[in-house]
Amino acid sequence: MPPVTPELEDLFSFLRFASISTDSAHAGEVRSCAEWLLKKLNGMGLEASLHETARHPIVVAKNQHVEGRRTVLIYGHYDVQPVDPLNLWNTSPFEPVIRDGRIWARGATDNKGQMMAHVLGVEKTLREKGELPVNLTFLFEGEEEIGSPNLAPFLIQNSELLKCDVVAVSDTGMVAPGVPTLGYGLRGIACCEVILRGPKGDLHSGLFGGAVANPATGIARLVASLHDVAGRVTVEGFYDQVRALEPWEREMWAKVPGVSDQDFLTVTGSPTLFGESGYSSAERTWARPTAEVNGIGSGYQGEGSKTVLPAEAFVKLSFRLVPDQDPKDILEKVRQHLELNCPPGLTLEFMPGHDGKPYAADPNSDLGKAAQRALKVAFNAEPVLIREGGSIPIVQAFRDLLGADTLLLGLALSDAQIHAPNENFPVENFEAGIRLNQALLEELAK
Repeated sequence: MPPVTPELEDLFSFLRFASISTDSAHAGEVRSCAEWLLKKLNGMGLEASLHETARHPIVVAKNQHVEGRRTVLIYGHYDVQPVDPLNLWNTSPFEPVIRDGRIWARGATDNKGQMMAHVLGVEKTLREKGELPVNLTFLFEGEEEIGSPNLAPFLIQNSELLKCDVVAVSDTGMVAPGVPTLGYGLRGIACCEVILRGPKGDLHSGLFGGAVANPATGIARLVASLHDVAGRVTVEGFYDQVRALEPWEREMWAKVPGVSDQDFLTVTGSPTLFGESGYSSAERTWARPTAEVNGIGSGYQGEGSKTVLPAEAFVKLSFRLVPDQDPKDILEKVRQHLELNCPPGLTLEFMPGHDGKPYAADPNSDLGKAAQRALKVAFNAEPVLIREGGSIPIVQAFRDLLGADTLLLGLALSDAQIHAPNENFPVENFEAGIRLNQALLEELAK
């Protein structure tokens, strides 16, 4: 492994915490990670504080605010996804290594690498100049991977503490290596879980098969009812509020490198593309809503055969939403669709999960142009403008509760293996992120 710089060593220390927010067994690691971050920020000369929530703590840090300066809030999350299946990792997920110019660890690119780049950019500016050109607020949470359930209430309760002119987030992607990317939209999300139940217990499939409904067969039929053969979602009213793509967006995106249909095939390794007809892969992921199965199961899963008729089956679903869809409205329409299509002989339990609104802003506002200039400085190339396929539910809440728009400054690549084994982050992107932070604060100060 190549020599590790002090900046990389800070990141490695941060990455070693197994701060998995969804698993209560890791609550201690989540807290330890927050406390490490608190110590790091205070050690830089910022005034940092740890705020308790109903689950995982929030860390806030500020410089000395000066009247008349623009106030910039930089948001990130220090929690990470689970690492399963562990056997698919090439190296230990919480022992970071550098290989092939990339940092390999859980959280490397979602979102600890980008977070630490911003922190170290601020530290470098303070070391070199003694002060920052803006009023800065860091806001770091430990619950993004579970839908940020306690962050919106925290924003409401601490609106004065967090008051700002603009928010910056780097939990988004770049379209290709070396191509600076400014996102001006995010898809929203609505999640749910469905359980189908049949007999009171597992049954012998020879003695009872054909006499009672099979929940495993039922869940397959239910999932199949969500799409037509062309991939369009069949939930009644699903597309009623969808904002159409603007012609200038389609023209602009057609020229963006790294997101052609062939690029999608190369990155995913899929044998062919599939999705709503009439749109490119980039258009479908950035500006069209979807319904996806995230997990499904029933019956015997072990080696060989066990001729059982299972008592129940489940499916976990997520719906990515676009302006102007409302997550709660969509979940209600989904619930009605599933109940209407529940096969006879089975009972259905519908459990709504976390949700978040879609977001869109003007990329060519004064703030957007400042972000574009900063990206050009950091990468020495002209930035491209895109919408993001992923979701950061709190971004719309920043607008609703703090009255501030968000600049989405991408640093992750499409093959970063986010949420999967062997998550990684290019060292050059980490270093560019440090430069980006310094340039961004300078540009926003103008």
